[in-house]
Amino acid sequence: MSKMTITEKILARAGGKASVKPGDLVNAKIDMIMCHDVTTPPAISMLKEHGIDKVFDREKIAVTPDHFQPAKDIKSAELHKRLDTWAREKDITYYYPIGKAGVCHALLPEQGHIRPGEVIIGGDSHTCTYGAFGAFSTGIGSTDLAAAIATGVLWFKIPASMKFVLNGKLRPGVYSKDVILEVIRRIGTDGALYRAMEFVGPALKTMSMEARMTITNMAIEAGGKNGIIGFDDITKDYLSGRLKGKTEYTVFESDADAEYFSTDEIDCSRLEPMVAFPHLPSNGKTIGECAGLAMDQSYIGSCTNGRIEDLRVAAQILKGREVAIRTIVVPATPVIWKQAMDEGLFDVFYAAGCVVSAPTCGACLGGFMGILAEGEKCVSTTNRNFVGRMGHPKSEVYLASPATAAASAVEGKLADPRKYI
Repeated sequence: MSKMTITEKILARAGGKASVKPGDLVNAKIDMIMCHDVTTPPAISMLKEHGIDKVFDREKIAVTPDHFQPAKDIKSAELHKRLDTWAREKDITYYYPIGKAGVCHALLPEQGHIRPGEVIIGGDSHTCTYGAFGAFSTGIGSTDLAAAIATGVLWFKIPASMKFVLNGKLRPGVYSKDVILEVIRRIGTDGALYRAMEFVGPALKTMSMEARMTITNMAIEAGGKNGIIGFDDITKDYLSGRLKGKTEYTVFESDADAEYFSTDEIDCSRLEPMVAFPHLPSNGKTIGECAGLAMDQSYIGSCTNGRIEDLRVAAQILKGREVAIRTIVVPATPVIWKQAMDEGLFDVFYAAGCVVSAPTCGACLGGFMGILAEGEKCVSTTNRNFVGRMGHPKSEVYLASPATAAASAVEGKLADPRKYI
């Protein structure tokens, strides 16, 4: 049997094959589908147009409005109504209506829907987040989403794997967001086009699941088909007592002599806080190269950095200080929102002069709750900084960690968070 990477093993299992290699095609059984309010309504319409009035397994679909929730206008309200009606008609087991809804890629792991070794898809490009759990997870379009909802099967071409060895240990003030921004800076936004980005190495041993999800979340920003991190005790501890439905799972590991398209080594102990300048996530600069550039807004949230760990880091810097610019903090799920409130983080944000929002993707995609005007600059913990991403085509988005975003909020300009740690 040929030696395989973790991604190849998972897809081989899902396709009922003993062995696969990059370029092979498999019809893979889907273990979990993520559905949200933007791409699912079109999929529902396609199913109705073809007279398909079923879902393959109502327990293998998780549904949440998140991009425009609470609804910002009539069109988004109609999307929510269609999603809500369908989820109730089909008796979807794991439906999270408004009040329980959250940013999808934070909600599904938190609520126990992600298992190692599984094939997980979603109508959202950042579905690659779930690869942090040793799963194959990737984003798809509404047409494939409709097919998967009906049949529970999709075909995939096996991606070649790229290995990223994260050596050393992150220094204070440097975070996993800085790691992935450095990786993308090195290889470019098409550097991993339709490839699996596999992250290994000793630096991961000190990274929480939240930190790991930040890394895999942005695999798509390098063109990756999926990002993936192997299972270990940190993964096991996170999953313990959390999983919904079945609690068993299969752990796959890359073989020692598996073949990789390439291998990159990063000394994490040498990294500095990073900022990705407009208009590409690959346009990374160290904070030493760009500190002092004036900002108009700081945004702390999203599926990349809206988890409790991220809010704690921001609060640590903001405590006892006031922000100099408009600062928006968005907990990614109701559970995170409640935890942040109970821990007193909201008091810190309030005293600093921040706005705290209900869970939403809103501003990240230029939807609402933080839109930028012409000429405005925003330091943001989101994952994408394309032209017009957060509002006006002539606005600018600078990607950074929650620490850098918080320090920059205090100074009103790009700032090194290490002086506040």
